[in-house]
Amino acid sequence: MTEQDEVITLIDEDGTEHDFNVIDVIEVESSEYAILLPVEEESDEAVILKFAKDDDGNEILVDIESDEEWEKVADAWEEMVMNEEGEDA
Repeated sequence: MTEQDEVITLIDEDGTEHDFNVIDVIEVESSEYAILLPVEEESDEAVILKFAKDDDGNEILVDIESDEEWEKVADAWEEMVMNEEGEDA
């Protein structure tokens, strides 16, 4: 985890802006994923989005379409967190 969380603003399909703390960026099977937590909401449920490129080659974050892919990423992140907590003990 970074010492100072980066905050990014994402715009949903309705045009509403949402701020997220970037908790981590991980790589799973040659793809990168952002682990985000909502700034405003009192939720500890992370949002996982995949890095992709738009038609102009700009880096964007997109929803993970496959449940299987989402599970792999969530499991990899959970394992990283457990390992970090073990090192801190």
